[in-house]
Amino acid sequence: MTLVELVISIMIIGIAAAALYSAMAAITGRSADPMLRQQSLAIAEGYLEEILFQPYLDPTTLNAGACAATPGLPRARFDDVCDYAGLNDSGVRDATGAAVTALSSYGVQVSVTSLADWNGVPARRIDVTVTDPAGQRLQLSGFRTCYGEVDDSGADRCP
Repeated sequence: MTLVELVISIMIIGIAAAALYSAMAAITGRSADPMLRQQSLAIAEGYLEEILFQPYLDPTTLNAGACAATPGLPRARFDDVCDYAGLNDSGVRDATGAAVTALSSYGVQVSVTSLADWNGVPARRIDVTVTDPAGQRLQLSGFRTCYGEVDDSGADRCP
């Protein structure tokens, strides 16, 4: 191999390496996005699951009407779906209201909307919106109907 061939080979390899490294840098720069999205999804699923497991009706009243937020009520005392209406957590919190420090840069907003009855069954739509540290929003929605809720005597509480 002559000196000219050697120089040309080195130049070609250098150009190919530069292109490869620039492609790898672009991929690596966006590699955190899927992780943020998966964390947002897990957070939204956790909140939605917590809310959907709550009773449809407030245990102390029989109101199946519109939902209203309960200002000042500690999260640990939330006992029905409507208590979550208007929840706005700056940083993720568990069901007792304790902050999850590793997820403090996420935001969570919850809205609860009363819907028209589905074949005579009252229903509510729950929307959980999570904002990740990059400002991207992810929203999950779920529906809760009034079913299987009985009072102390065993009578059906759902209208």
